[in-house]
Amino acid sequence: MKKILISLILLICGQFVCAAEVNIYSARKEALIKPILDRFTTETGIKVNLITGKADTFIKRIEVEGKNTPADILLTVDAARLVRAKDKELFQSIDSKILSSVIPAHLRDIDNHWFGLSLRSRVIVYNPDKVSSNDIIGYIDLANDKWKGRICVRSSSNIYNQSLVASLIAHHGIMETERWASKLVTNFARTPKGGDRDQIKAVVAGVCDLAIVNNYYLAGMLDSNKDEEVAAAEKVKLFWPDQDTYGAHFNVSGAGILKYAKNKDEAIKLLEYLVTIEAQQWYSDVNYEYPVILDVKISSILKKWGAFSMDTLALNLLGRYNSDAVKLMDRVGWK
Repeated sequence: MKKILISLILLICGQFVCAAEVNIYSARKEALIKPILDRFTTETGIKVNLITGKADTFIKRIEVEGKNTPADILLTVDAARLVRAKDKELFQSIDSKILSSVIPAHLRDIDNHWFGLSLRSRVIVYNPDKVSSNDIIGYIDLANDKWKGRICVRSSSNIYNQSLVASLIAHHGIMETERWASKLVTNFARTPKGGDRDQIKAVVAGVCDLAIVNNYYLAGMLDSNKDEEVAAAEKVKLFWPDQDTYGAHFNVSGAGILKYAKNKDEAIKLLEYLVTIEAQQWYSDVNYEYPVILDVKISSILKKWGAFSMDTLALNLLGRYNSDAVKLMDRVGWK
């Protein structure tokens, strides 16, 4: 009887394909991740089911779903959210020689609960008609009186700004970072509003002379199919902060495998695929992000910005100091 059942299962799978699958809750927009997931499916036969949304919403959802969650992977666009998910014990430790060997230690969790998959930097863009690159030093210098009324940046509710402030707390402590943030706010050209592209456009429009943005927003404008975005982006320059000290602040898009993942093996295969040279090349060419592994050719736009020194601060600290950063920004009036 047992042999008959096995034969029947093999027959069914042969006719209808018993496909393996993996389910993702993704804070990345579908257009920025689905093409590479489709490649993974083509190469492995593993189907990927993708649901996109906000990271915090997914974290709460996973908590509520518990053992019944259909998700195998949580993918976010910031290390602080990954740390938050780990602190809530939503992830499991993954034993993967590939992930542990190719991803630098500061870009992954010390217990292998989450892994950075691509890099983005919080850089300074400036109007070269009003600012010389020799005038800019780094993040701390932006609190200097010479920048009074000349800086644009998005709101304190933005996770990228929170992580930048968290990194400064890790380097300089809360008191010094709060003094810096208090002075920085007085140098704002306007009340923070809009996204990073809006900050770049504000520099071009003369609202401010420089702005703090993620590098890939500028790259996206330079490669846009909208002539006005290309024209605007070509009028500003990118500056790598703190090249003589600890380097430019970097963050990651990254992922972890959930504690109650029902497709753990398939989930591991997907994360390992996302750090292959092919996938890392795709991140650079399409999303204008930097690879987390070595020996990957970066896109022509990223290459034009030249070499840089990257802050190698352990990214788990962005999560550890996130609440301190949020409270600090609120105290100094960073809207």
